[in-house]
Amino acid sequence: MQLKQAVDAAYDLFVSSDVPSPRLNAELLMLFVLGRERAYLYAHPERELTSEEQARYDEVIRERARGCPTQYITGHQEFWGLDLLVSPAVLIPRPETEHVVETVLELVRDYSRDHLEKLRIVDVGTGSGCIALALTSELPQAEIHGGDISEEALEMARVNAARLGLGQRVLFRKSDLLDLYQGQQFDFVVSNPPYVGDSEADKVQKQVREFEPRIAVFCGDTDGMGIYRRLIPQAWKALKPGGWFVAEIGFSSEQNARDLLKEWTDVQMTADLQGIPRVIAARKPQ
Repeated sequence: MQLKQAVDAAYDLFVSSDVPSPRLNAELLMLFVLGRERAYLYAHPERELTSEEQARYDEVIRERARGCPTQYITGHQEFWGLDLLVSPAVLIPRPETEHVVETVLELVRDYSRDHLEKLRIVDVGTGSGCIALALTSELPQAEIHGGDISEEALEMARVNAARLGLGQRVLFRKSDLLDLYQGQQFDFVVSNPPYVGDSEADKVQKQVREFEPRIAVFCGDTDGMGIYRRLIPQAWKALKPGGWFVAEIGFSSEQNARDLLKEWTDVQMTADLQGIPRVIAARKPQ
């Protein structure tokens, strides 16, 4: 079968299977199988696939059609310009989570004027390490930590750090939220915690519900705020006076999050590109 014919057939299968962005997925998986760049698809539409290439492509499109995320099939996801390895052990980094990184970097600029010592930042529930590694790449003088309750996720984060040449600048450790860091003081506590309530399972995409790690998606309560109720008091204790708590929140959770931050100052919200409140930041009083 010719290259274009195979991609078109995959597109038709993905449409009938309700796979989001069917054309993009069909093309990305072909690029993965061939080990080529996107321009190759358009420059060689009539190229005949070998039997091995066709068999491999058929295999991966079947996986995608049944709901397995493309990122788990290819093993890669870009975040903040970094090529990260991902597996079913970690949540797939989302573009909207980059707003967490943006918010921290904006706050660091003003914060550093008044705090000349080395910044200490901890990323709670680090998963693939995407937030911690993005901040490490942008803040070469900062001391970055990443904690996660999953040893499998931590191994993935360490592999990503090593691949990116950042392994000596970020420390990943097993911790249930901030338990391991008790007694330590940080300038920033950052997190993208699980925020989907168990009663909301039917509202998330099939690929999230059935393929991504449940511990990284669902928070074990009904309103999606259970992790925040534990994390925010821990962050208060771990932060220096004037330090910042920055976290991603779920859809329609802004008021609930603000209610948990009544003792904090300078509470602010950042919306994503769709105008949905996505990142909340709050400062511990001086």
